[in-house]
Amino acid sequence: MSAVEQEAVAAPLVAKARQFYALTKPRVVQLIVFCAVIGMALAIPGLPTLADLQQGVLAAAGIWLVAGAAAAFNCLVEKGIDAKMRRTSWRPTARGELGDGETLVFAALLCALGSWLLYVWVNPLTMWLTFATFVGYAIVYTVVLKPLTPQNIVIGGASGAMPPVLGWTAMTGEVGPQALILFLIIFLWTPPHFWALALYRVEDYRKSGLPMLPVTHGNEFTRLQIFLYTLVLFAACLMPFASGMSSWFYLAAAAALSAGFCWYGFRLWREYSDALARKTFRYSLIHLSLLFAALLIDHYLF
Repeated sequence: MSAVEQEAVAAPLVAKARQFYALTKPRVVQLIVFCAVIGMALAIPGLPTLADLQQGVLAAAGIWLVAGAAAAFNCLVEKGIDAKMRRTSWRPTARGELGDGETLVFAALLCALGSWLLYVWVNPLTMWLTFATFVGYAIVYTVVLKPLTPQNIVIGGASGAMPPVLGWTAMTGEVGPQALILFLIIFLWTPPHFWALALYRVEDYRKSGLPMLPVTHGNEFTRLQIFLYTLVLFAACLMPFASGMSSWFYLAAAAALSAGFCWYGFRLWREYSDALARKTFRYSLIHLSLLFAALLIDHYLF
């Protein structure tokens, strides 16, 4: 077989692999694994040993696989909705490039492999918590909450807040109070983060029929909720310092980052524009990433 013929055979396989990879929502899963790794690092006093690093890599791989499975299942369930929204219409399931059967098998294989990896090579508690997170996102949030209530992102946010808890249990075999503080921070961060996106994508959500807060309660009410959540989140972000989990370095970083989020929330509430909503959404990602990075720096240097 010539090189040209080999390329002709390989091209469809590569395209199919890219489609399956797109189902896992790589950017979302990267943030999930990042938060889980932060939980792992904070659970270990001092520098990790070689054994800790090996367990951390296995845990991150298992969490990535199960999170990817949940994302793929979400794409399958919401393919009709995704096709109506400009932000998601490119997904392979929405475009009909991947069938229901192969998508379901792909999601099941990822979930089974990730669960096996966590159960055998990490610990059963992490496996069961990760599987519960899969059920919470893929079924409770996607199938039940999202199409029924504008509070979907608040209640369903519990699944998205689990990664640092999973990381913590992967290294310790138990759920510590520090892990619950990290859970609370992400739980309170999720609504203002997602509602900022929903504000400038409101027409997409209206066309899809999903009862997102800007659709059901209007722009002004949603903006007020974003601002109020940033205030409560500010208090939650101080809890690592108040509980003795971190030092003054983290406190300074958390106060500055959270004050910035509150400022964005206040401005969005008082004078709305799509451009400001986009900036608020982007800042929310910076806020969480730098907040957890500050926790990590504080853990090792202070």
